[in-house]
Amino acid sequence: MDRASMVEVEGRKEQKMNFDKSLLSGSTRLLVLSVLEKKDEYGWGIIQQLKERSDDTFDMREGTLYPVLHSLESDGMISSYEQDASAGRTRKYYHITDKGQRELARQKEQWEAFSGGVNRVIRQGAYA
Repeated sequence: MDRASMVEVEGRKEQKMNFDKSLLSGSTRLLVLSVLEKKDEYGWGIIQQLKERSDDTFDMREGTLYPVLHSLESDGMISSYEQDASAGRTRKYYHITDKGQRELARQKEQWEAFSGGVNRVIRQGAYA
């Protein structure tokens, strides 16, 4: 049985499910492009946005994120630039390109069709 950790949600403790990694691996490009859709972000910021937007469902590690970013960049879906941050540090920010916007729209449409199909199948099983 999968181990689950306890998280506090609206003042009550709930179990956080540990997902099969294969469920996340097929969705990482969609998730990262979605974070970058409205605002440029640096690596740690992307991780935090994924965590916040998903109510802690997605707690992506740097070792997972950076290969996805490099792949998206080499495919022309995102571009990067450096910008000075606090304490004299330089951060690498990522920006979704026009090609990335088109790919995001395609992946969103594909996700809606796929997840809708899965939901229809599992809901029908509940009524059988």
